[in-house]
Amino acid sequence: MRRDIVHVGAGSLSYEIREIVGVARDIQALGKPIVWENIGDPIEKGERVPDWIRQTVHEIVDEPRSWGYCDTQGVMEAREFLAGHVNARPGGVRITTDDIMFFNGLGDAVAKVYGFLRREARVLGPSPAYSTHSSAEAAHSGYGHMTYSLDPYNGWLPDLDEIRNKVKYNDAIAGILLLSPDNPTGAVYPRSLLEEMAEIAREFHLFMIADEIYVHIVYNGNPRLHMNEWVGDVPALAMRGISKEYPWPGSRCGWLEVLNKGRDENFARYVNSLLAAKRLEVSSTTVPQMSIPRVMGDPRYLDHLKRREDMFAARAKEAVRAFEGCDAVIVNKPGGAFYLTVMFKPGLLNHHQTLPIESPSIRHRIEELVKGVAPDKRFVYYLMGATGIVVVPLTGFQCAHEGFRVTLLETDDVKRAWIFKTLRQAIDEYVGAVAAASASRKHIVAIR
Repeated sequence: MRRDIVHVGAGSLSYEIREIVGVARDIQALGKPIVWENIGDPIEKGERVPDWIRQTVHEIVDEPRSWGYCDTQGVMEAREFLAGHVNARPGGVRITTDDIMFFNGLGDAVAKVYGFLRREARVLGPSPAYSTHSSAEAAHSGYGHMTYSLDPYNGWLPDLDEIRNKVKYNDAIAGILLLSPDNPTGAVYPRSLLEEMAEIAREFHLFMIADEIYVHIVYNGNPRLHMNEWVGDVPALAMRGISKEYPWPGSRCGWLEVLNKGRDENFARYVNSLLAAKRLEVSSTTVPQMSIPRVMGDPRYLDHLKRREDMFAARAKEAVRAFEGCDAVIVNKPGGAFYLTVMFKPGLLNHHQTLPIESPSIRHRIEELVKGVAPDKRFVYYLMGATGIVVVPLTGFQCAHEGFRVTLLETDDVKRAWIFKTLRQAIDEYVGAVAAASASRKHIVAIR
């Protein structure tokens, strides 16, 4: 080309969760059955949406208007229903239907939210980072995503002092992103911490983004806490959707709840630019939006949410039990969403460890793939070749810690137990000797 046509941020568009699929397909083609634990798709893992929700969608499809465009911001009945729910929360920020904007999934919303920011305006996000956010933020700026650390030794919660200092000494930061419940760690932030994050944003005149896609999948005593309940007067965007909640990931239906738009003129102009961009697409998909007041407004919906919360709470306990007594890893019990992050203790992984792989062709392919990769990615590839289980390396979430993320989605109880047991055995075999030596050294030091 006579001119460079590649966007300056193109190199930042990385999504390890999906990219590892190509590798797994290669291994599958060589004869290894694959167990997909890389992506949060409940349907793929066997969950069946309740019949009454399916029937509701069937009825909507029979309505002629469901086949047409809807308003650019979304179906009015859905926006009225959602605004009513937001305003019903005691003491929270109130909104109108004009403060709700639908997108073709939160991936679409994320692309717009970062893509229409001024290039010099940066959003500070968590590490481990969910790749859709981190890649989109980095791509819009042309630089690496700016992060604050989640602490594995404190339940994967953020360090507020670190956030304050980064905001204070870098005036390029215009916003703060958080995910609660978090992906990939399953951490749920307590209200007091959220309010302190909002106070930092208020002090330094920032806006906030809260990805709440898992807000109705919480357990272990955690409440369903929405952004409008704790953000106060800070301009903010709450991101919601139905992909994980019904669950209906194929619907590609997500929305923004705009909070405190009128409190800052610059923020209001930015939000208006998002709506202008949406007008160019005409509208988002109609049928999923039409389902929202009928499904979420159904008396059976709260029981549906409670049943799923109990289900994932039980699976979280099951998963954590599988790693009890494993000296090689740090495992925090998730309080929401449906993931478990397993972190290797520092210094245990190297570039020489392996797992036995029976097939010579698969072993050869894995040996090719692990050249020059991060140590935890090496483990993930050997795990895939040896067992067929596909997980996501923790360093793939823009994280300095080494480990992996596995889901809690497998519906077959026997198969799920096998997955967790096999993961534990693979860890013991992969780092067992190193971990034992490390523990022995610590024991000797303690005796002295």
